[in-house]
Amino acid sequence: MKQNKSFWKGALFGALAILLAAGLVFCGIRITGLGLGAADVSAERKFSKIRQLIDENFLGEVDESKLEEGIYKGYLSGLDDPYSVYYDEEETKELYESTQGEYSGIGVVISQNINTGIITMIQVYEDSPAEKAGLKDNDVLYKVGDMEVTGMDLSEVVSYIKGERGTSVRLTVLRGEDGEEIQVTAVRDQIEARTVEYRMLENQIGYLSVSEFDSVTYDQYAEALEKLQQQGMEALVVDLRNNPGGNLQTVCDMLDLILPEGTIVYTEDKDGNRNTAASDEEHQLDIPMAVLVNGNSASASEIYAGAVQDYGMGTIVGTQTYGKGVVQQIFDLGDGTSVKLTIAEYFTPDGRNINGEGITPDVEIEYEWDEADPEADNQLEKALEILKDA
Repeated sequence: MKQNKSFWKGALFGALAILLAAGLVFCGIRITGLGLGAADVSAERKFSKIRQLIDENFLGEVDESKLEEGIYKGYLSGLDDPYSVYYDEEETKELYESTQGEYSGIGVVISQNINTGIITMIQVYEDSPAEKAGLKDNDVLYKVGDMEVTGMDLSEVVSYIKGERGTSVRLTVLRGEDGEEIQVTAVRDQIEARTVEYRMLENQIGYLSVSEFDSVTYDQYAEALEKLQQQGMEALVVDLRNNPGGNLQTVCDMLDLILPEGTIVYTEDKDGNRNTAASDEEHQLDIPMAVLVNGNSASASEIYAGAVQDYGMGTIVGTQTYGKGVVQQIFDLGDGTSVKLTIAEYFTPDGRNINGEGITPDVEIEYEWDEADPEADNQLEKALEILKDA
């Protein structure tokens, strides 16, 4: 992997500077355990009053650590930003594992609708614990254990599904148009994300599907490109439908294998500071290309599609993408916990910020389910038609 692009990982990750002294200082509020010290008298009185009410009235046992974690989670939620989140120690561990492409889990990719908060299983890995338990693509995740997860932060939900190898997790999903409720139990195992699939289609058109951008994805992608080229590939379809994004460094390295020399993507922070990732002239793809996208193609997927579109390298086919044009960083708080904050906007090579807008395909076509032929894919057929005429 090239080292000349200093970008953030994960769903665009990094590190936060938070002042740690005798307690944890948040805008003048010092929190030591659940006690409050100097600086903000009003806040100190309010927290003290709440604690007094809990001590005098709450029916049940009080878990001090959970109360403290709740303060941090609530504080971040006050930013009213769905991408800025506090992670406790276990959630942080799971979060970093998820960016590596190797983890202990059940082998399923999930995506969340930003408007409804509904979480959908968009890919169940073949021969995975999820598949063995009976889970299927397009199942809607309703509960993890007894906990309803709709509307929860997606990374938090992932942390609940993953866990120690050999342990089990009970999931409730809703399936089909009638929303049939199905409960399964999956036994966690070591999973290496299979993020790239490829095959040669008719007329020597290569097909390469990328399900997410993890640390393992670059090598899988590079190998797929090489093998398709060895088979005499004359055109290429890259399928990013339902790809929620992932590691920014990975997508930049992948784009460097196909783009001409120039900007891949750049970011700007709140002070206007710019950070640019660029491709060199060593590798370029000089065959007709199409990129498939839909409403679940987000973040790094949009960086890929946006760069291909701006350079005129290929035709974007499908429906409007998700529209996540902001960058998050993960900041290590030094005690095993972390904070994810939105810290910058990203821009395509031509300077487009697609946050809230998404990438508009060059050829817009809705996916049409064919009950008579479930394997039919009218969007892929359109891409193939375009490439045959190129």
